[in-house]
Amino acid sequence: MGKIKLDEIDHQILDMLIDNTRIPFTDIAKKLLISAGTVHVRVKKMEEAGIIRGSSLTLDYKKLGYSFIAYVGVYLNNTSQTKFVLERINEIAYVTVAHITTGKFNIFCKIRARSTEHAKEVIFMLDDIEGVYRTETMISLEESINDKKRLMHSIFNDM
Repeated sequence: MGKIKLDEIDHQILDMLIDNTRIPFTDIAKKLLISAGTVHVRVKKMEEAGIIRGSSLTLDYKKLGYSFIAYVGVYLNNTSQTKFVLERINEIAYVTVAHITTGKFNIFCKIRARSTEHAKEVIFMLDDIEGVYRTETMISLEESINDKKRLMHSIFNDM
């Protein structure tokens, strides 16, 4: 499938949806001086092209008591165990992201926990998975950059 061509109106629609996925199409239309039907058609086109894949809700984990973030690099005994280990990792709810990687680790995970004690329990769960040789953990002191818009604007400029 070829690359989909987006125009400035599409860019502005995406910009507003990134800020607030629940913004009504009528509000987008008013700001862009186009019809709500046009917004609907353009969003539908981007959904069908796979550019927009659903929408997400952003939670404030700190307010929910899960402010501790750690990144865990997982070393495997054998790369052929990757699928099995990922299936076990997927069963640990506190692992919110997992990547198969090249380089130092076979798998790289992000975990959220209530405290250092809770994080230790989660890391031990990872260590106990059959096929895991060892893990290496880095504690996040602060999430300083989490900006989807900068990348989106760079992609638009490259188009």
